Amino acid sequence: MKLLITGGAGFIGSALIRYLIEHTDDTVVNVDKLTYAGNLESLLEVSDNPRYSFVQIDICERAALDQVFTTHQPDAVMHLAAASHVDRSIDGPAEFIQTNIVGTYTMLEAARAYWNTLPEPRKIAFRFHHISTDEVYGDLPHPNDEPVDCHVAPLLAETRCDTANEAPIIANEAPVIASTPPIIASTPSVIASAAKQSTEQTATATPRSDVLPLFTEETSYAPSSPYSASKASSDHLVRAWLRTYGFPTLITNCSNNYGPYQFPEKLIPLVILNALAGKLLPIYGAGDQIRDWLYVEDHVRALYTVLIQGTVGATYNIGGHNEKRNIEVVEAICAILDELVPRISVKADDISQPAVGLKTDLQEQSPHARIVDLKTNLQEQSISAQVGSYKDLITYVADRPGHDRRYAIDASKIQHELGWTPAETFASGLRKTVQWYLDNHVWCQRVQDGSYQAQRLGITT
Repeated sequence: MKLLITGGAGFIGSALIRYLIEHTDDTVVNVDKLTYAGNLESLLEVSDNPRYSFVQIDICERAALDQVFTTHQPDAVMHLAAASHVDRSIDGPAEFIQTNIVGTYTMLEAARAYWNTLPEPRKIAFRFHHISTDEVYGDLPHPNDEPVDCHVAPLLAETRCDTANEAPIIANEAPVIASTPPIIASTPSVIASAAKQSTEQTATATPRSDVLPLFTEETSYAPSSPYSASKASSDHLVRAWLRTYGFPTLITNCSNNYGPYQFPEKLIPLVILNALAGKLLPIYGAGDQIRDWLYVEDHVRALYTVLIQGTVGATYNIGGHNEKRNIEVVEAICAILDELVPRISVKADDISQPAVGLKTDLQEQSPHARIVDLKTNLQEQSISAQVGSYKDLITYVADRPGHDRRYAIDASKIQHELGWTPAETFASGLRKTVQWYLDNHVWCQRVQDGSYQAQRLGITT
């Protein structure tokens, strides 16, 4: 089978292509514009494979797409190309409208025109798989919120209630704590104080998917950001092309992905690289936003399963069964780094920047090499040093405008109908991810050589 993959140089797209080349006999045509987040270095291990080819075009360019379809004659399309960072969509929504809505429309029309030329057997077998996000659903009740109305919540997913008073049972039946107002204070001290208080209040309220509602395939759309609104629009287009033209489409909506080769504007790689550089680790608001984390290799395996086995016209939610607060994720990363690359702290009078590997002559080395050389350097200068924790770098900042409180996927449909379940736990996937970034510092340096330098985005109002 020959597959046309859009956005194949991105994080999920490149993981999908590596999976296809390694685990299937399929041929892959990668169509990518190569924006800031597209990186062909993520595909070096497959770039010389005769079953892989790359075409650099913009999916909004219809003539170029028509040429790709005519030349390569794909049997299916897996459409991943998208602008995908919420903070960037707040600063510049136009790009998201163009790529995610106009680009998807152009892809649908180019693919449909090609599909109409196919002989009947190939036309019947053809699929257009649109990869989307759970953010189109908006957000869900949070453990810290006021009690959920049990007459409304079941519309999202099953919510278990106490039959005596119909109050939802939340997090081991602990008392419900009123949600903390969004933190918009301008001074770090006020932000940190309020966030610390909120975190302490909610520490025992662990998210539990068996008592709080989840996103299902029937959940109504309620996007909160320009990014999620643009993806919701693209989903609607795909469904409309199915119903109006009989075009054979599939849609998947996934939870937050993480893993190797992720561009460092996203939470997990940003925290890893900031920590290794001795930079502060910014936590939005109280850090109590909840996400369902999905290891990228589990996700691409699910995508291929849907393409091969999914029912035309169906939607499948893909989640990792790993609800975690953002602060929990950051602290877990810090704990792994503390174990693998202990943080060296020295007095400010002795060295200008007291963190692992910050001396400029050590920057070209891996974190493992830097820690050894830094210890030796300090000893030679008779500088006293002590091992600290990366958690000391955590700082609380003003929250993102319109920040969704909780996402959580009900992935029972894909499990029951197609037999897919995630292979990685959050603990195993996170450890693999941290280790990959430690082992691939050259990739990290090169991917950050462009316009993005870990600056704060998404605070425009």
